[in-house]
Amino acid sequence: MPTNFYWFFIAALVPLMVGSLYYGPILGKAWMSANNLTEKDLDDGRLPRILALTYVMGLFIAFFMPVVAIHQGSVFALMMPEVMESGSAAQATFNSLMADYGDSYRSFSHGAIHGIMLALLLVWPVLSINAMFERAGWKYVAIHVGYWVITLALMGGLLCQFLDYPLPS
Repeated sequence: MPTNFYWFFIAALVPLMVGSLYYGPILGKAWMSANNLTEKDLDDGRLPRILALTYVMGLFIAFFMPVVAIHQGSVFALMMPEVMESGSAAQATFNSLMADYGDSYRSFSHGAIHGIMLALLLVWPVLSINAMFERAGWKYVAIHVGYWVITLALMGGLLCQFLDYPLPS
């Protein structure tokens, strides 16, 4: 677990912040049109619940994002459970690797690239499949994929740049 785990809670705010701009003043009218929604449809009193659940779902994404964006976690997982045994050879090897490569690819831009890749290689196909069965158009997919590209890039960037993991001892 990172020593500054609060970054998960900060990153979980990104979908809300991006969404308030993206689906509001930036592309709100286009989004409503692509979804056949009116202002009246959106004024149904469910917004507080939607925002709360969006934050919870953002937490799920934030807890998963380091698996995608931070390579050092893969090395750690490869050496489990021995790496957790104090004084073990696996722990010594891991700590040595982290001394040499622990900061490699730990930047905002690297995490953002992984967020974009996640959006384009997972979210886009998933949304496209749903849209085809829902008979939604390309505009629907493009709007939503654009949101996720921005959102996951920011989440990946923040978490890759700022999460600190202690070495096992």
